[in-house]
Amino acid sequence: MTAGSVTQRARHAPLVLVETANLSRNEWLAYRRRGIGGSDVASIFGISPFRTARDLYFDKLDIASVEEDEGNWVAMEMGNLLEPLVAKIFAKKTGYKIYQIKKMFYHPLYPFMLADVDYFVKLPDGTTAILEIKTTNYNARDSWWLDGAETVPVYYESQGRHYMAVTDIDRVFFCCLYGNNEEEVIIREIRRDYAYEEEMIFLEQEFWDNHVLAKLPPPYWEPGNLIMESARRHFGAADPDAPVVELNSSMSAKLIRYLQLQEEKKNMEVNSKQIDKELQRLKGILVSEMGTSCAAVCRYGEVNYTITYNPVRKTGIDKDGLLRLKLQYPDIYEQFISTSEFRRFNVKASAVDAA
Repeated sequence: MTAGSVTQRARHAPLVLVETANLSRNEWLAYRRRGIGGSDVASIFGISPFRTARDLYFDKLDIASVEEDEGNWVAMEMGNLLEPLVAKIFAKKTGYKIYQIKKMFYHPLYPFMLADVDYFVKLPDGTTAILEIKTTNYNARDSWWLDGAETVPVYYESQGRHYMAVTDIDRVFFCCLYGNNEEEVIIREIRRDYAYEEEMIFLEQEFWDNHVLAKLPPPYWEPGNLIMESARRHFGAADPDAPVVELNSSMSAKLIRYLQLQEEKKNMEVNSKQIDKELQRLKGILVSEMGTSCAAVCRYGEVNYTITYNPVRKTGIDKDGLLRLKLQYPDIYEQFISTSEFRRFNVKASAVDAA
């Protein structure tokens, strides 16, 4: 059945893939690899701030696991620990009854679409809604507004709309805690959009059939920093002994475009953020093509090009290492630590006292 059948709006009941109450973390991840979950959709759309579509592909084939927010494990753990509290705040503020169903669901027509919902909401009119719990820091709360209007960040919106499609539920609430009291929460609601849903299902099916099942990695087209990080995770450290990579015609064209943009940037009087982004993206694509190799070559017209991407290593002590040194070997720490001094210049204005 094609994604276009969504527009018929026939109601359905989601099917249960597995009971999740007693699953270990590894077991839960193994079940999630059987399809596309709500938090996966942003990667397919290219709007995830954490991972690329290729990262998701690697994860589904169990080649390399990539957790969202894995660079900030403390924030992820805090989110898990605070989930029941944030849900309680939502229930208190709205007066709605909330409950959990410890099951992983899948769509009866598109079995690759999975949903593991945080909470369900019983509404006064007898209908059911979904509740997704989020946490963030005080500064990041601004992402819940767009040009002064209330909104849901796009990568969370895609998650909510995926869950609505799987469960056949028409409303999703988000409750996001950004402070340390019940007033510092954000509550948003989105309702079902069948046009969005149809396109979403089409893209999810294309990713699942043409990449995961076909074992064909999707191309990189995300921001350069995400591409570079993805390549680093997948390939690991540079190997000076790895053979030189010969770039194909497609990669050669990207290299020429990279050089053209570099020349444009030199001739511009004002720096262009758009050019910088495109340069970083093209660099990321070329680096990912090189893998662990430190050199790549190609010929374009009558010119031979050589790319080098050599590791630069330096030793040092990071903050955690310095703290361990201070705690475990305080005498050595005091012997080698140095103190520097600087002065901060500041101007402060105040009203003149009346005579």
